[in-house]
Amino acid sequence: DHHVNYGSGSGLQDRVAFVQNDPSQYDASIRLADLQVSDTGTYQCRVRKNTVAVHEVIVTVQEKPATPQCWTEGELIEGSSILLRCYSR
Repeated sequence: DHHVNYGSGSGLQDRVAFVQNDPSQYDASIRLADLQVSDTGTYQCRVRKNTVAVHEVIVTVQEKPATPQCWTEGELIEGSSILLRCYSR
């Protein structure tokens, strides 16, 4: 039907668009921009010409890891041991 159903309160309206300007030309692919963890879910493509074809895709968006904080413990003396510690949220 040449439209995207965003669902209620999804926040997708400004981030989803058809890849091709005219999806009736056999490509109803969509592009989801600026992925967010909250975009995780099941997406359904429903194409209707003479019959209806439905395909579901499960999308899992994982959070980008935080930059680790690293430091050394022990004296930096040649031949001695030190401990390198790293932590990330």
